[in-house]
Amino acid sequence: MEFEGPPTSEQDDINPFLDYRLNVTFQKGDRTILVPGYYAADGDASRSGTSAGNVWRVHFLPGETGTWAYKVSFRTGKDIAIAEDAGAGQPVGFDGQAGTFQVAQPPAGTGAFPGGKLEYRGNRYLQFAGSGDYFLKAGTNSPENLLAYSDFDGTYNYDTTKNFIKTYEPHTRDWSEGDPTWQNGKGKGLIGAINYLAGKGMNAVYFITMNIGGDGRDVWPYISHEDFTRFDCSKLDQWNIVFTHAQRKGIMLHFVTQETENELLLDDGDTGPTRKLYYRELIARFAHHPAITWNLGEENGPADFSPEGQNTAQRKAMVDFFEHHDPYHHPVVIHTHAYVGARDPIIDSLYGYPGLDGLSLQIDRKKTVHEETIKYLERSGQAGREWLLMMDEIGMYYSGALPDRVDPGHDTLRKEVLWGHLMAGGAGVEWYFGYKYPPADLDCEDWRSRDILWEQTHHAWTFFNEQLPFWEMHNRNDLTPPPGDYCMAKEGELYALYLPRGGNAQLDLEGHTGQYEVSWFNPRTGGEPRQGSVPAVKGPGRVQLGSPPADPGKDWAVLVKRVE
Repeated sequence: MEFEGPPTSEQDDINPFLDYRLNVTFQKGDRTILVPGYYAADGDASRSGTSAGNVWRVHFLPGETGTWAYKVSFRTGKDIAIAEDAGAGQPVGFDGQAGTFQVAQPPAGTGAFPGGKLEYRGNRYLQFAGSGDYFLKAGTNSPENLLAYSDFDGTYNYDTTKNFIKTYEPHTRDWSEGDPTWQNGKGKGLIGAINYLAGKGMNAVYFITMNIGGDGRDVWPYISHEDFTRFDCSKLDQWNIVFTHAQRKGIMLHFVTQETENELLLDDGDTGPTRKLYYRELIARFAHHPAITWNLGEENGPADFSPEGQNTAQRKAMVDFFEHHDPYHHPVVIHTHAYVGARDPIIDSLYGYPGLDGLSLQIDRKKTVHEETIKYLERSGQAGREWLLMMDEIGMYYSGALPDRVDPGHDTLRKEVLWGHLMAGGAGVEWYFGYKYPPADLDCEDWRSRDILWEQTHHAWTFFNEQLPFWEMHNRNDLTPPPGDYCMAKEGELYALYLPRGGNAQLDLEGHTGQYEVSWFNPRTGGEPRQGSVPAVKGPGRVQLGSPPADPGKDWAVLVKRVE
C-alpha cells in the first residue's frame, strides 16, 4: 500500500524517518496485525534515484485469504518513529484512512514458497506455516558483504585501505531475459548470481546489512556511514528488488544486522534510539518476505581477542525488540564465536529465553561439528526451548570452504561438517570462504569457485528431503557400533547411517522385529540409493548391513527401511 503525504526528502529538517511514524493495523476476524511503514521518497526511488517525494509505503503479508480491513495511523512529532505510545505526536496527512480489500489464493505455481511463511515452531527445524512442510537450509555464508555492490546507489567504501565493492561480472551470463534490473540495466551481475545459486539447488544466502567499523566497511542502509538516522531510499529499494528475486527463486534471506567489530556502534550496544530506528526500518522494508531469518550479530559478545562487546542484557533487549515489533515473528538467531571457550559462556546465559529461536554456529574445528551440534540441541531442549542449530561458518577463519581448485574433493567438509551436522539433527549449512584462498569471504564475486561444493551440499539435501522424514528422526549413534559412524533413527521404522570412512555397516535393531530393506546412497555423486552386498536384514538384535555397491573405502550413507 502507498499513501501520499507531506512532501519531504531524506535530508529534510523534519527527519522523515524519525519524526514521522506510519503504522497500519490489518484485521480479519479476531486476527490483528500491526505493520510499520516507511518513507519511500517518490515511490519509484530504485529507478529514479531520487531522495525526495511524498510517498509512504507499507508491505503486508496476510497469511490467509479473505476480506481484510485496514486502518492507518500516520503521526508526526520529535522522534515519534521510536515512540511506543500509539497516541504520541500529532495526526497528519492521511491519518485515519481506512478500508477493506480482498486477499485471494495466488495462482498455482506462483512464487517459490507455496507453503507460506517460514517459521520457528519450538523445535529444531523451520516449518512453513501453510503447508507444514519442513525446511532444511543449504546455502552460502560468503561474501558477508554481499550488498557491497557497485550497482546499488550510494554504495562506497569509506576506508581507502580496503576495496571490496563488487560487480559480480562473472554472473552476468546467469541473468535471464525477464529478470529484474533498475536504472537502464543495472543489477544483472547480482541477479545472475542469485540465479546461479538457486540453479545449484541452494536455498539460503547470508549477508550483513551494516558493517560500519567492521571488516568490509562498505554496507549500510543510511545515506552515509556517519549519519544513523537517515536512510537511503533508492539503495534500499534496490536491495529489495534483489531480495524479492531471491525469494522467487526459493532462497531464504539471512539478515545479519551487525558484526563483532561494530556491535557497540549503535547506542553503545543498547537497544536505544539509533538501534530501534535501524531495526524498525529493516522490519518495515523487508519483513513482508515469507522466508527470512533475523541474525542479531556475527560473533556476538566479548572474547579474548575482542574484550569489548555486548552483554547478556543487551542481547536479550535485541531479541525483545524483534519479538515485539516484527509483525510476522520471523525466526531470530544469534551468530556465535568460533572457539568453544568464548562461545559457551555467552550461550549458557541464553538457553530458554523467549524470542531467541536458535544459533547461527561458527565453529573453528571441523571435527567437532557433530558433537557440538548434539550438545546445543540437548542443552536447549533441557531448557524447555529446543533451538534451531544452523552451521553457518566453519573454520579455520583463514580456510573455511576452500575453492574447488584447491580442494576438489571437499572430503573433510562433506564428512565432518555437512553430514556431521545434519546427522546430529542440525537445521542446515551455509559455507564460509576463508581469507587465504581467493575468491575469499570479502572479495568473492563468483560462486562458481565452489561449484563442486554446492553439488555435494545438494546431494545431502536431496537425501534428507527425499528419503527421510528427518523431522521425526533423532540422533542415535549408539545404535551403530563402529566408532565415528553416525545414525539417525525413527526407531523400528527407518534408520539412516553415515559412514565417513566407508566399510561394513552395523545396526542394532534393539527389540524391533520384522524385515528391513538396505540400500546405499553415494554422498559424493548423489543419485538414487542402490543395493549393496546385503539387500535385507531381519530384527531384532544387531545386524550386519554388509558393504556398499562400490568404493568400500569411501564415505556412504545407508538407508534401512522396514518392509511390511
